[in-house]
Amino acid sequence: MKNIVYFDLETQKSADEVGGWNHIRDMRMSVGVTYATARGGYRIYGEGQVKELIEELRRAELVVGFNVLRFDYTVLQGYHPLFDPQQVPTLDMLVELERVLRHRLSLDAVAAATLGVEKTSEGMQAIQWFKEGRLLEIAEYCCYDVKITRLVHEYGAARHQLAYTNRFGKKLTVPVSW
Repeated sequence: MKNIVYFDLETQKSADEVGGWNHIRDMRMSVGVTYATARGGYRIYGEGQVKELIEELRRAELVVGFNVLRFDYTVLQGYHPLFDPQQVPTLDMLVELERVLRHRLSLDAVAAATLGVEKTSEGMQAIQWFKEGRLLEIAEYCCYDVKITRLVHEYGAARHQLAYTNRFGKKLTVPVSW
């Protein structure tokens, strides 16, 4: 059985707090979550376990995420400069959708139109929870995002398309080849 690892992380700081989007490495991870198909379950990582998280990603036959190449992996590089995302077989669904559509979509927009489910919160809320020491809420939110990522990926793999709503409120489909 192929070990697909679905992955997401939340940060401690916003782009504004670190001097802009060119400083993603400085945002620091609050919580990272994986779901491994070989394990059949989730694993939650705290900041002190970044090395173990990176090792799980490196061992995966495929890592699937949404904006992981530009964002999540860059956050991890802030901890481990030798972490090379090019050495991790990755399907970044945002990158693939943007390649076809020529514009970005949010995970929430795709999940809502495709599956009828929405995210439970958003990244800025997770940063506030971190400042309040509410790591359990961050872990729950991040687990749910990983679940949505997995369901969207599985739907696209089975049906070779996903749905989204455009800026005019029209529901459209986009072909995917994963």
